[in-house]
Amino acid sequence: MADLRALFSSNDPSIDASEAFTNRHQQWEVVAAAVEEHLRRTTAPGFTVEDLEAPRTNVLVFHGVGGIGKSTLLRKLEAALTTQDDRPAQWGAPSWTQRLLPIRIDLARSASSGADFERIILTVRLALAGALGRTLPSFDVALRQYWEHVHPGEPLDEYVRRTGLVGRAASVLPQQLQNAVSEVAGALEVPGLVGSAAGQVATALVGALRERRAHARALAGAARTAALLEATPDLEALSYYPHLLAWDLTHHVPAKKALVPVVLLDTFEDTADRHRDLERLVQRLVWLMPNVLFIISGRNRLAWADPALHGQLDWTGPTAWPGLTTPTAMPPHPRADGQGGRQHLIGDLSPADRDDYLARRLVQDGQPLIGADTRSVITARSHGLPLHLDLAVSRFLEIRRTGRTPTPEDFDHDFPALLARVVSDLTTEERDVLRSVSLLDAFDVDLATRAAGLAQQSPARRLTSRPLVSENPYALWPFHVHRAIRSAVRADVHSEDHWSDADWHQAATRALAALGHQWAAAAAPGRMLLVACLRQGLRLAQGYRLTELGWLADAAYTYTDDSVWEPLAPPAEPGDAPGLDTPAGALAELLTAITRRQHEHRQRTADRLTAVLDTGLLPAELTELAWYYRAKAHKDLGHNQAARAGMLQVADAGGRLAPKARRGLANLARLAGDFPTALAAVPTLGWKGRHHRVLGDIHWSHANTAQAVAAFEAARAEAEQHDAPGEIAMAQVRLALALSFTDPLRAADELSLAHQLLERLDQRANTLLARIVALIKDAGTPGPGVTDRAQSLHSEIDTAGLPYLTRFVELALAFHHAVRGAEEDLDATITRLQELTDAGDYAYFTDLARFMGGLPLPQTAPRVQWLEGEPVTRERWQALVAARRAYLSSAS
Repeated sequence: MADLRALFSSNDPSIDASEAFTNRHQQWEVVAAAVEEHLRRTTAPGFTVEDLEAPRTNVLVFHGVGGIGKSTLLRKLEAALTTQDDRPAQWGAPSWTQRLLPIRIDLARSASSGADFERIILTVRLALAGALGRTLPSFDVALRQYWEHVHPGEPLDEYVRRTGLVGRAASVLPQQLQNAVSEVAGALEVPGLVGSAAGQVATALVGALRERRAHARALAGAARTAALLEATPDLEALSYYPHLLAWDLTHHVPAKKALVPVVLLDTFEDTADRHRDLERLVQRLVWLMPNVLFIISGRNRLAWADPALHGQLDWTGPTAWPGLTTPTAMPPHPRADGQGGRQHLIGDLSPADRDDYLARRLVQDGQPLIGADTRSVITARSHGLPLHLDLAVSRFLEIRRTGRTPTPEDFDHDFPALLARVVSDLTTEERDVLRSVSLLDAFDVDLATRAAGLAQQSPARRLTSRPLVSENPYALWPFHVHRAIRSAVRADVHSEDHWSDADWHQAATRALAALGHQWAAAAAPGRMLLVACLRQGLRLAQGYRLTELGWLADAAYTYTDDSVWEPLAPPAEPGDAPGLDTPAGALAELLTAITRRQHEHRQRTADRLTAVLDTGLLPAELTELAWYYRAKAHKDLGHNQAARAGMLQVADAGGRLAPKARRGLANLARLAGDFPTALAAVPTLGWKGRHHRVLGDIHWSHANTAQAVAAFEAARAEAEQHDAPGEIAMAQVRLALALSFTDPLRAADELSLAHQLLERLDQRANTLLARIVALIKDAGTPGPGVTDRAQSLHSEIDTAGLPYLTRFVELALAFHHAVRGAEEDLDATITRLQELTDAGDYAYFTDLARFMGGLPLPQTAPRVQWLEGEPVTRERWQALVAARRAYLSSAS
């Protein structure tokens, strides 16, 4: 089928402008299943159109945002149900053999007037006139009586021509109605009745029906025919005449001409009015013709199963409309038995379908006129919305008319017409809510209401029922605006009520406050809510240059406390420069640098944090956060003087991170070999300073395994009490470390649990340390396995920029070589450790390696201050080596 709009947009006759249709295979599967079920039901024993109480399942609904392709789908369904030639090959052949009559009615021009319902009734009867070529007596007499009463002196054929209801049956219907009147008049055999007006014939027919005459009942045998013909023939009566039409189709159509009407009602949202007047009449049509399948498309779900509409419509509630109770996505098995959901959201086109659509829409000399690069930009910007693709095609032809070849850059923007189409039926308050929530990736009704600055939730609730808002009931915030619409809303500068920059700034301020309120007001604000609020809040504050950070500072501290490190923003592309010109930008870069240190070299982390500090944009409490994590990066890099200076700076400030800074100073004292100072600091640390973990690190260094295990178990238990998953994992890894020297079997169990905990986190250093623990657990085993794994770890540690872990790898190798009695390998390992610890920190690792091998300390070795003196510590480490040898000997 030619796309006339595109065809008349160019003088180039070589352009083939066709209306491309993407493969809506799932929707066809749903329609085919509905047709099959409808045919089974209407041919089953006991089915009768006169049963007015049975629930109705003869309706199927496709709903979706404007421009998603609903009208195109219904046009394609009309063609596919008419002839096999117009059915896409990939849809496959249907299983039914009955003749179908698709009747598509576009309600786009409808409003709440009686004439529109007349058009619907006449359209259905016109289609039947052409398909059947015969009268439908009871309905035709009633319709003719209505016409003479409501349109006196106006011939039906003239009305049909004037209102555009033309077609091959347009001239047939008036004659069929007249024939029906004459047929009934002749059958009644009342003198003088032939040639009378329809009203007189109807009166005579009513009398005959009351007298139960057989010939009258044969012509119009529905039980309620007489009552309908006696009623005043007005619009109200007309809305019940479909009952007669349904009866006639069942009883007055010969088997060889039998057919099943499928009425496709397009743009159903245009029936909406305050009192649902036209919708009520259409619902009667559907209810009174259970032998007809109705396929309805519109922007919104059909609400007939909602009990709240009782009194506005004749039949409401889930009992009356069991298939309309729950909206569904496309079912995985659409041909399965049972009614299932009869309301289906039409989703976005897949990337492949988008490209195929554009490639086939404009063709020149057998090749796509729109190039692949341009199609790629259009498909990405459309987010699957067919209306965007249509507008892009129009734009493409418009540019070609100027003599210029369109480029991809011409389509890297939104289309104002898309927004105008989508929001045309929204109220002013709903538009304000839409613009407010377009600032958010996801939202709930409360968040939308607060972001829009409204006192009532009803506009937000109404908006969430629109198809332009998608719902995921399992998400933290269940609603999100279609991405193409969201982009168009934020780019809008053309609509009459578009927002100014000041309006957007105010909305961003409200949205940020609303996010903070949700986080603060939550009864149990979990990690998921914290991260979600931070992600959206940082993006808002940075994008709209908000100067007041408010709750973001508290959230930043809470985020870092757990050491989980979920990403707060996508990784920056190479060459991207952070926006360090606002406090929000500085905070975003601060948290990104802290998070990304799990995936970047620690020197990169230190440089990024230095750049943030150099801006001077962070408030004092957040400046301490940057100081602290820069000091941690320096410690990991072995820059211990800079690390001590940073930790002292934070500790002296006395802020929130002072306990952690004191822990850092205690760890630095331990690394320098000053164990008494480190031990003395433990009582001052408390939970915030992770006192048990600090104590455990002191004890395992002295081969005091029992006390180290007790400390790490206490650290894990305390972390569990505080629901701190990051600290739980760190304590678990260190528990496995302490046990790996003494009890390989239990260490394996603890290490297994550590890996389970780390799988849910983003702790690169601890993950690498857990692999080093596995080396220690396997120390002394034969073969090259331990040394090969150590070499692999060296490479990963270098890439991560975590040189302190290299010392742990060498310590594991020293234990391995000492157990195996490989003196030369042990000497080489000690030499490497000396080189790695020349700066003084971790120098005690070299002493531990000599203790393991029973080697003396050189006179020039740095003086380590052991808690119980060197001899006791040496004896313990030698005992661990002897115990491992005995364990391996017994195992073999």
